[in-house]
Amino acid sequence: MTGQDAGVIIVGGGHGGAQAAIALRQNGYSGPVTIIGREDEPPYERPPLSKEYMAGEKEFERIYIRPRAFWEEKQVELLLGHSVEAVDPAAKSVTLDDGSTRSYASLIWAAGGDPRRLPLPGGDLKGVHCVRNRADADAIMAELGDVDQVAVIGGGYIGLEAAAVLTKLGKKVVLLEALPRVLARVAGPELSAFYEAEHRAHGVDLRTNVAIEALEGANEKVSGVRLADGSVIPAQMVIVGIGIIPAVEPLLAAGAKGGNGVEVDEFCRTSLPDIYAIGDCAAHANAFAGGATIRLESVQNANDQATVAAKTICGADAQPYKATPWFWSNQYDLKLQTVGLSSGHDATVLRGDPATRSFSVIYLKDGKVIALDCVNMIKDYVQGRKLVEAGAAILAQQLADATVPLKDLVTA
Repeated sequence: MTGQDAGVIIVGGGHGGAQAAIALRQNGYSGPVTIIGREDEPPYERPPLSKEYMAGEKEFERIYIRPRAFWEEKQVELLLGHSVEAVDPAAKSVTLDDGSTRSYASLIWAAGGDPRRLPLPGGDLKGVHCVRNRADADAIMAELGDVDQVAVIGGGYIGLEAAAVLTKLGKKVVLLEALPRVLARVAGPELSAFYEAEHRAHGVDLRTNVAIEALEGANEKVSGVRLADGSVIPAQMVIVGIGIIPAVEPLLAAGAKGGNGVEVDEFCRTSLPDIYAIGDCAAHANAFAGGATIRLESVQNANDQATVAAKTICGADAQPYKATPWFWSNQYDLKLQTVGLSSGHDATVLRGDPATRSFSVIYLKDGKVIALDCVNMIKDYVQGRKLVEAGAAILAQQLADATVPLKDLVTA
């Protein structure tokens, strides 16, 4: 097949890939659409893997992005259990892991990333896991019956969420973070201190400024974590949450501009003709990061970029990507909602009392609101979004007054 008949190939069956296929059909694209996914499952939600699914609170079928029948109804081919090994921009084709090739008119790269493995001796022992897909979560759950002690390496959202779930399941959890505080890359000290206290109150042995030397084991099975000071933390399971590596090697090998991800323009177009990239692997200039080129690892980003790419392919009324970033994390009975990007902030305002377990941290740069972290404060999250989008300059004492709704400051 060539030209329009070749249709659109979407590489990746996560949130971005699914939304791209949905948006193509919603915007009138009638040609062939194929999703090529490495897993054998139809597209499903990833965030519940480290939360409700691993906790046994939600069956897997309930986290499908769409029911299985939907894809057939929309005439979206699901080519599952396959990966794309090479891209030929001149021939407009991709080569799969089985050696077969597929032609495309447009290609949307939504492959996400692979978990960063622990680059230490013992990192490949049995019982060492990441949480990125269903197989990861299933492997963890299958082993938990024989596990009493778990070491979680990494104090980002994945590590903290896993620690919360495992604690709830009755496991003894030690969380190890190399930096001086958890969430150091994405939040201010106030939020870090709050979550550290919460996890410790729930029984997590949370340690920061920790250097790990190796994982120890017997009979190829992990038995503990050896720290740089020589001490060993017993653990029959280790969960590693230290970030991802963007899955973009075939695009870079084909000549796409990039490095830490593949670079895209405001319409999610790569430097290669008729090839788009979206989601975790797409490096884009983001206005909320001061125009810096960044990758955003979030469902919101994947979905919004997917819609931009699909509309551009369809020749619809495509608008440049400029969505407001937002994120969330559920730990214990705490719902954290974040809007904006706090990186580069030069001041913070605490709104409410963390002791009540309901408060917000507002981030300022040059006197303007750039982000909010809201813990069990849905109203602040909803109303504060407008302050972020406007880059509103509000006095700190006004922001700190929790008796005044943020919507009143928007109006002011």
